[in-house]
Amino acid sequence: MDLRLSPDDLNTCVQCGLCMPHCPTYRVSGDETMSPRGRISLMRHVQDDGVPLTAEVVDALETCVQCRGCEPSCPSGVPYGHLIEQARETLAEKHITTPRWQRLAFRPLTRPRLLRLGSSALAVAQRLHLVPARLGLPSSLPIRRRPHRTSGDDVLLFTGCVMDAWQRDVHHAAQRVVEAAGFGVTPTGDSAPCCGALQAHAGLTPVTRKLAEQMMTVLAGTRPILVDSAGCGATMKDYGRLLGTDEARAFSERVYDIQEWLADHIDELPRVTPLSIRVAVQDPCHLRHVQRVHLATRTVLQPFVSQLVELDDEGLCCGAGGAYSVLQPELAGDIRERKITSINRVTPDVVASANPGCALHLSAAGVPTRHPMELVDEALSGGGRTRSQLH
Repeated sequence: MDLRLSPDDLNTCVQCGLCMPHCPTYRVSGDETMSPRGRISLMRHVQDDGVPLTAEVVDALETCVQCRGCEPSCPSGVPYGHLIEQARETLAEKHITTPRWQRLAFRPLTRPRLLRLGSSALAVAQRLHLVPARLGLPSSLPIRRRPHRTSGDDVLLFTGCVMDAWQRDVHHAAQRVVEAAGFGVTPTGDSAPCCGALQAHAGLTPVTRKLAEQMMTVLAGTRPILVDSAGCGATMKDYGRLLGTDEARAFSERVYDIQEWLADHIDELPRVTPLSIRVAVQDPCHLRHVQRVHLATRTVLQPFVSQLVELDDEGLCCGAGGAYSVLQPELAGDIRERKITSINRVTPDVVASANPGCALHLSAAGVPTRHPMELVDEALSGGGRTRSQLH
């Protein structure tokens, strides 16, 4: 079967295995086929040698978290993320993966009013104790949301889909921080409801390309586009490759993770008394391994918290992976346990995570998790928190 993979990209892998310690699914399973090396070998056999696409092969490809933690460790520079994305796109186009119910589940992401209505209904059901805790939803979904407001036109703040429906308070905090640095902010709101990140993860890359074209039209101009979701930012920075046009590449160059952008304007933020808390930084994979701007989170947080501590797992994935925690709950839970063990070793009061999926996945296991922008905003407003260590 032709997976439509680049032979040059496939042949870049020399099967050295240096990627394997950085692969979360290999770490929890010990199964070679659930490692980057093993998955690339399977891709080669299917595409080049006519090996049948068995259920075991499909399962190996579907159980990848797409964290891309293997890429920085690879001495040959294998573009593993692009290989697994293309393989999944081919399988989805042939309806081997991503069944109809999954495709239907993505539709509300591009219909913000429908998404908010459904989220509010879910919030009511949650308060009536009708929603199972195993779904990993926020502990208290909002029924109503404070509206966005525009304070100027210096920068755009991308608000997106699920995050705007479930965690709009993070956007409000991010906007206040940017305004404290002296910049006017225009939230994108319903005009740009979805970047296509979750669709790309699921192999629905043609949908992502269509959404990318819509985003480029709606957000045309030269203003910086600030993104407070690591997964969304990684996808938007990849529009140039996905569409292959100069226009798309120019658009991607305007996209910044909000910590990345604020790190260059850190001296413009007011100096305040830091929060008296011990904060552990959890690097979302799409910030650390894909965008590779995770150090900016430290630059931005450092002046605003009394203690900033590092985890000792070299950025190993937490298991969230977009919708991965819903589709592969057992593996996602096993991966999360390793992350929680790392977190508990440094006994923080709170974990700072710049991606909504990671925050939800960790919070569902009882880890107190907040977005870095929420912590900076609290410090700027003169807030304080009580120390309560993790156990």
